[in-house]
Amino acid sequence: MRNESASPPKLWTIAELAQDLAISTRTIRFYEEKGLITPERTAGNRRIYSKRDRARLKLILRGKRFGYSLEEIGEMIGMGSADLAEEEQIVRTLAYADKKLKDISQRIEELKMLAEDIETMRAKLLAKLSQLHP
Repeated sequence: MRNESASPPKLWTIAELAQDLAISTRTIRFYEEKGLITPERTAGNRRIYSKRDRARLKLILRGKRFGYSLEEIGEMIGMGSADLAEEEQIVRTLAYADKKLKDISQRIEELKMLAEDIETMRAKLLAKLSQLHP
């Protein structure tokens, strides 16, 4: 039986990663500046991104899509190279999700009240208009 060595881990350049995730290289550099990702550097000082960096970027992008701030995302995934235990990461994410859901529910109630106010005003304006033009 042949003993094949494991293939080297997949690595990406900044351009490859940007294309893969449909974001700009500037965005990736920004997240690095904020300490959310920490790519390795080649001898020529080029960024090299690992599977872990790619996964973290995907989590950052998902968090942004859900409306979380970068600070909140950093808390959920652990800043930079700090590795959170999976359980701790899940607990933090659930706490942020609960808070976000509460904020969304409150905003929905505010929007419902606003819609009711606009409907009331609209009805009054239509009534006034019909009085002016019988």
